[in-house]
Amino acid sequence: MSRGKARWAWLLSDGGEPRNWMLVLAPLLGWHDGGWAGIEWGLLAAVFTAVLPTLILGFGERRKYWGDRHVRRRQDRIAAAPGVMASVITGTMLLYGLQAPAEVAALVTAMLSVLLALLVITFFWKVSVHSAVASGALAILTSVFGPWMLVLTPLVVLIGGSRIRLRCHTVGQVIVGVLIGAAVSAPVFDILR
Repeated sequence: MSRGKARWAWLLSDGGEPRNWMLVLAPLLGWHDGGWAGIEWGLLAAVFTAVLPTLILGFGERRKYWGDRHVRRRQDRIAAAPGVMASVITGTMLLYGLQAPAEVAALVTAMLSVLLALLVITFFWKVSVHSAVASGALAILTSVFGPWMLVLTPLVVLIGGSRIRLRCHTVGQVIVGVLIGAAVSAPVFDILR
């Protein structure tokens, strides 16, 4: 792969990280459901679904519990999962306990459901979390704002393609990630909102 193509693949992969989706999506849905006050709820959700998990992954990388912040090895993902899941579960319980806007709480619950599904698969096979979160986010955006949001589909494809090009995942791992992200997040979100 040429240096230019590798650079674009890394930019797409880093830009399409799960944390970035949550940093944007949680405040956006907070605003949609609760106006300016809802943005604060979205930011609280982002702390538990993006900020704290990033800090946990960085801590584990520095302590050499796993190789890097992307946690590429399947076995490392199993080791990293308890900390990340604890953060997301705590955030979910807080949002419901403090009566956050329904769309924010439903978003976090939907993404938690995706993470649980991915964790089960990870015990046997590596799957693309980038692709799962991107497709799950797109499914939720489409549910909230309508089918015109499907114009973002190429972004999900490009993120998945970057993971393949960087040899972080196979085509099958990306496709399964996309399918799980959309198939799990959309119904959970729609039921809970």
